[in-house]
Amino acid sequence: MNIIKPLASTLRTLEWEDLPASVRAIPEGFDPLADGVLMLHQRQVAAIDAAIIAVPKGRRTGITFGTMLNKTLVAAARKSAGGDNVFYIGDTKEKGLEAIGYCAKFARVIAQAQGQGVSGVEEFLFEDQDESGKTKNITAYRIRFASGFQVCALSSRPANIRGLQGHVVIDEAAFHPDVQGVLDAATALLIWGGQITVISSHNGKNNPFAQFCRDIEAGRYGADAQVVTVTFDDAVANGLYERVCMMKGTKATAEGKKAWYSKIRNGYGVRKAAMREELDAIPRDGNGVCLPGVWIEQAMVLPPEKVLRLTLDEDFVLKSPAEREAWVADWIDRYLEPELAKLDPKERHVFSHDYARHRDFSSWGAISLGAGMRRRLALSVEMHKVPYAQQRQITWYAIERLPRRCGGAMDATGSGEPLAEETADKFGHNHVHQIKLNRAWYGTWMPKLVQGFEDGMIEIPADPNIAQDLRAIEEVDGVAMVSKVRRSDVKDPDLFRHGDSAVMLVLGWFATLNLNAVIDYIPVPSHSRGFDNTRSGHDDLDFEVPEHSGW
Repeated sequence: MNIIKPLASTLRTLEWEDLPASVRAIPEGFDPLADGVLMLHQRQVAAIDAAIIAVPKGRRTGITFGTMLNKTLVAAARKSAGGDNVFYIGDTKEKGLEAIGYCAKFARVIAQAQGQGVSGVEEFLFEDQDESGKTKNITAYRIRFASGFQVCALSSRPANIRGLQGHVVIDEAAFHPDVQGVLDAATALLIWGGQITVISSHNGKNNPFAQFCRDIEAGRYGADAQVVTVTFDDAVANGLYERVCMMKGTKATAEGKKAWYSKIRNGYGVRKAAMREELDAIPRDGNGVCLPGVWIEQAMVLPPEKVLRLTLDEDFVLKSPAEREAWVADWIDRYLEPELAKLDPKERHVFSHDYARHRDFSSWGAISLGAGMRRRLALSVEMHKVPYAQQRQITWYAIERLPRRCGGAMDATGSGEPLAEETADKFGHNHVHQIKLNRAWYGTWMPKLVQGFEDGMIEIPADPNIAQDLRAIEEVDGVAMVSKVRRSDVKDPDLFRHGDSAVMLVLGWFATLNLNAVIDYIPVPSHSRGFDNTRSGHDDLDFEVPEHSGW
């Protein structure tokens, strides 16, 4: 069998016309099911007979589907025919349910064809034991066959998989919390025979999964280990688009294939490294994951009403300056002022602003500092297609009314520089930090924001758009930053967020560590102090020196 390799000519090009004809063409009278349920690359992976199989893959290429159909045959077979138990370990509960669903559908076909018995999908408690001997029960799903074997999908990652015997499939291995631990435990299964299949999209060059693949290719696992790479373009060449059309009930056309392919590629915008990793199975220099979803969700404890959004149409700029100012003043009275009035007057506040005019959201935030320097995004204002003058009107109004204001930080990069400078002129250049966003600045301050989420020192509104922005923080050549996708780079720009509130939050974190405010004080009244009184202009200090007093 030929080992699948990435199509060399597709690794670094996005031009449709430059792609191989096998990717672009739709053969006349092509039947996507002519060779069976599985596509060529799925059949090739399923046919590999090795003790250890690593499959770095592009997303949605059907490798898990094909592998689990093959493993259903393993569980249905008698021991003399190579039958064995099959265990699936995914990175989420949903992946486990999806995988066991594939097996359940295929098992019914096997049962009907061979007259065998097969159970339905059962939910049960799997007793798991960690290295210290402690046990716990985790939810699992299984299908039992008349052969005496079963397919079992564990809905949680087991602490110790060394006790499992048979065929083990580890899906999305690069995204498990303890990647190296899972891989080490899996290799121990070979003591009693069986097979290990490790499937995953890449998650950075330094991820243990990528190193695992390199070690196999270098021969460190012996001759009975194999790496097979499956890219998105491999799947397209083998009929992925035609199968999508078949499932949707639409006709496959050359024009439709080009539009579909381009939409998927262009969806990554300027994030070329992410696109190559997720579609072409080329790992990035960074691991790509800076803020795990669980950290974001734990921080989302504030109500979503703390996020105000103002989106204007293109015709708004046709109004006179006076009309625009009056309209926004009314919006401030209706929506912004009530939220400002809810801010805690006892807590210190800083502000931050990531400026945008046309393509992205302009994001302004008020962050309060609680006990122990716990940060809370007490109010966020997002503005889309709002003219410069009205953004200034809104932000200055909010800044002036922040309780115990201790300064702020503003994006002074590109088009944001004029507003940052004018705000500094109004409120003080020591009070308003004008930040030039660049790699060096991100390298210093973004890790501090990430650490704040990890330590549970920040609270944000339960807003899905803010969560999406925070997931845009990724490592770019080793530096955690927001690499923005521009609206002109995507097919459906209104469906994309560009990390704006993530930038606003890291600017706010900077402001909380660079506080600047006038110190409140109550003056001590002046009184006569005796021998050192002098004429000072105060009535209680003015007196006549008696003549001949000796003074």
